[in-house]
Amino acid sequence: MQAGANHRYELLWVILIGLIFALIIQSLAANLGVTTGKHLAELCKVEYPTLVKYSLWILAEVSVIAADIPEVIGTAFALNILFHIPVWCGVLITGLSTLLLLGLQRYGVRKLELLISILVFLMAACYFGELSYVKPPASQVIKGLFVPKLTGNQATADAIALLGALVMPHNLFLHSALVLSRKTPTTMEGINSACRYFLLESGFALFIALLINIAVISVTGTICYADNLSSEDSDRCGNLSLDSASFLKQNVLGKSSSIVYAIALLASGQSSTITGTYAGQFIMQGFLNLKMTAWKRNLLTRVIAITPSLIVSIIGGSSGAGKLIIIASMILSFELPFALIPLLKFSSSRTKMGPHKNSIYILVASWILGSGIIGINIYYLSTGFVGWIIHSSLPKAATVFIGIIVFPLMAAYIISVIYLVFRKDTTVTFVDDSNSINGVQMEKGLSNRSHIGNIENEGVLYRGDLADIPFPQ
Repeated sequence: MQAGANHRYELLWVILIGLIFALIIQSLAANLGVTTGKHLAELCKVEYPTLVKYSLWILAEVSVIAADIPEVIGTAFALNILFHIPVWCGVLITGLSTLLLLGLQRYGVRKLELLISILVFLMAACYFGELSYVKPPASQVIKGLFVPKLTGNQATADAIALLGALVMPHNLFLHSALVLSRKTPTTMEGINSACRYFLLESGFALFIALLINIAVISVTGTICYADNLSSEDSDRCGNLSLDSASFLKQNVLGKSSSIVYAIALLASGQSSTITGTYAGQFIMQGFLNLKMTAWKRNLLTRVIAITPSLIVSIIGGSSGAGKLIIIASMILSFELPFALIPLLKFSSSRTKMGPHKNSIYILVASWILGSGIIGINIYYLSTGFVGWIIHSSLPKAATVFIGIIVFPLMAAYIISVIYLVFRKDTTVTFVDDSNSINGVQMEKGLSNRSHIGNIENEGVLYRGDLADIPFPQ
């Protein structure tokens, strides 16, 4: 909404590129899960040294918290608009309602997916209805989609926040895990067929997401740049917040604007918090291998995720919660490399994927887009902080002290990204069983899909309960 209010349709191209990139990496995540039989968090656990593994786990948990902040606060704002419930109470109710909805898991994952789909389509119906009233100029919308432009001081920050909101790190862990609930044949043809269907499924979902995001930006951009906009509404457009943005719909929906807006916000928040909690569950289980029941993992994940939102909403109220949303979206963008790089490396590795590894075209395209996003993050991080140092109004001693703390953190961020990019994979999870051994023809597939572990010894790869049969590396 703020991107539409600040830049009208100029940042629609960010939405398009972000969702194309999301389609590529979500399909890679699905392929990784289908081919290896393990999700991204589990593969990170077995691949990386202890320090790196736990660092990636902490960063993944931070990404879940950052993704949950807009969703939890948005739902709390919706409850406040509909029922005048205080925001901090709404945060607590959101946490409890999410746990109740996740209880649908006991009746099957498909029931939960159906609920999320209904909520998303409800939100879409609200915004498509508003779009039909506003009628933005089609030529300018199309130009915004296909002509990249960044004008104004705030454009880069808004673009990064948009990317962080579109390509969320925890979704990579989630998509690689959700495909494991499908019954996928372990044959070469079965795996290839499953990968194609998951690509179509992700493509359909992200196409709906593209339409919804175009509607949100177009509605906001059209109304905030209208000729008959009052000075009061103009000031509101300059500093939008989720609890006050319903005024954007007054011209088209009249008195019902706040109710329709709140319903869309409620549906959006609940669908997103469910998927966020679901992702947190897989992250915790994959990295830590905790021996606890699903509801205990859900409860622990939910408590961790809503704590920052609860604290800020109690201390800072609605305005503090609104500012936290923008910060959270930027955090997500900076967190992305620590899920994206392992995914790109694993999905391109013959030791992980065998003949199912990425083609050279997917490899080049995904690394170019990934490098672009990582480069933008590092550029914005460095130039933004240096600019703040130069123009800081704090006492010189305080500015120097903050610089001494932050510069090593920036260096650590860059070094960590470089380490993940250039570190060579060492753990083998794919075994080519194409050769007959001792007259036994092994099924060509994945050892970990049948829960058979790999053991390396003296240059020979053995597989768990078949350890008496050597497999050439």
